[in-house]
Amino acid sequence: MRGFHINRRVRRVAEGALLLLLLMAAGCGEQEEKTGQASARPYEGKSITLITANHPWADEIKPLLPDFEAETGMSVLIQSHFEDQLTQKLTVQFTSGAEKPDVFMYRPLQEGKAFYRNGWLQPLDEYAARETGYGLSDFSAQAIRSATVDGKLTGIPIITEQGVLYYRKDLLEQAGIPVPRTIGELTEAARKLHDPQRGVYGFVARGQRSPLVTQVSSFLYSEGGDFTVNGRAAINSPQALKAFTAYGTLLREYGPPEAIHMSWPQAGRLFAAGHAAFYTDANSLYRSVTDPAHSKIADRVGFAPFPAGDAGSRTYNITSWGLAINPKSPDRDAAWAFIAWATSQETVLHTQSKGHPGARRSVWNLPEGTAGFPPELVEAVRESSREGVDHDRPTTVDVAGAREAVGEIVQRVISGETDIRETADRANAALQAILDKEAEGRP
Repeated sequence: MRGFHINRRVRRVAEGALLLLLLMAAGCGEQEEKTGQASARPYEGKSITLITANHPWADEIKPLLPDFEAETGMSVLIQSHFEDQLTQKLTVQFTSGAEKPDVFMYRPLQEGKAFYRNGWLQPLDEYAARETGYGLSDFSAQAIRSATVDGKLTGIPIITEQGVLYYRKDLLEQAGIPVPRTIGELTEAARKLHDPQRGVYGFVARGQRSPLVTQVSSFLYSEGGDFTVNGRAAINSPQALKAFTAYGTLLREYGPPEAIHMSWPQAGRLFAAGHAAFYTDANSLYRSVTDPAHSKIADRVGFAPFPAGDAGSRTYNITSWGLAINPKSPDRDAAWAFIAWATSQETVLHTQSKGHPGARRSVWNLPEGTAGFPPELVEAVRESSREGVDHDRPTTVDVAGAREAVGEIVQRVISGETDIRETADRANAALQAILDKEAEGRP
């Protein structure tokens, strides 16, 4: 069976030998056979509910479930929801104290802190530690930190993301421009290739206030800044102002006129249509720009590590989606058995071979584990992961409010504001107020 951590053939041999010894010793086979069956199907009659996002990872897991159910004896009932609907559904159910779902997909950096503080995430440290051969140490350290709140592991990573630079190979070759290795080189290359009259913009990325925050984070880290430093808001630091100005200027000077209204679907579609030379975003979106059915430049897309700033090339290396357990589930052991299977090396190898980046380092080192990705992208991910940062937004309970504060600064640059100090100071105060409220435990 795909993905389950017990070797079926070895187990059958062992069970057969044990059954023979019991029969010989006691001469009574009926009870021993029942015991053997119970051992073979440890969750016989159990049923768990799994709630997923409408995500390709879930589509890859579903065909594997019959084998898992046959192996364990449990049944898995699946419900799927769109991203925003998923959060609303979980919030309503958990607020009411519901025992279901038993297992659910969630976004650790978006909902993790709030869910955990509300008592909606079962700590998984002990489960992972007692699982023989599970190999928690095989997971990316940054991905694990992304899913850790107050020192507790609240979920297991299933999808990771790193920031990369997408670029048009043909445009760079025609202009004799090397792939940018620094933010300064990216800005200069975008300037040279910016040609709106021919329908090509130098650069595209997310410009909407909240969505842009995760992508400007790579500029921020590469310039030596962060959203918070030593627990204090730091989005008005010199490093932050330099990073936000660089990102906003790229979109204002060399991006499409509608850039300020773009999230990842709009920016990705514009790049896939051949209307931009450079595009910075998550590696997990690579299929949207390399699928010939949806991209006019599928065979002309290049991938590179995120360009370096004053602090080097530092992008995020995070868990974008994880699996968690409802603390009120009556079948938490069965729920963990499902998670252990779904995140085992064998199952991760299967899902990652289909192009869904997982968190197990061993899988990234296997040829089968990288077969579903362009070789250039694999190298970019490996290089970016070495200095990866475990968050791509402010880590707070009020993530939405924090993102609004950061996004306002960048949007002022996109809109043409040249001196953003006052805006940054005001936004920093707003972020600090969010942090202070959280520290005091105020609702």
